[in-house]
Amino acid sequence: MPQLHHNRLMPLEDFLPTVAFVAKSLSDENRLRILLCVHEAKKSVSGIVEELNLSQPLVSHHLKELRRSLLVKVERRGPFVYYEIADARIVPILAALKDLATDLLAARTTF
Repeated sequence: MPQLHHNRLMPLEDFLPTVAFVAKSLSDENRLRILLCVHEAKKSVSGIVEELNLSQPLVSHHLKELRRSLLVKVERRGPFVYYEIADARIVPILAALKDLATDLLAARTTF
């Protein structure tokens, strides 16, 4: 008999607080941009700032939130800190959300 505590056997409702926790981190456009920026290679804060044309304090703030929600990993090399996406599965999830949003907005009849 399978163990009931195994994540794949528990109903989705049991994970709603966890899903909401991650979804909150995905609710900011700049955080989404940062995730896409670091999904192919590790980047420093200054690299992210330069690529996305955002301020350093803003990038640092969003990286803190992405770290808190475990969506990015940190690697320290001497005085430098590099960020990368923690789990590549987030990229197809973002693509699916883009498709859903596009379809929902295309079908919208009221504004």
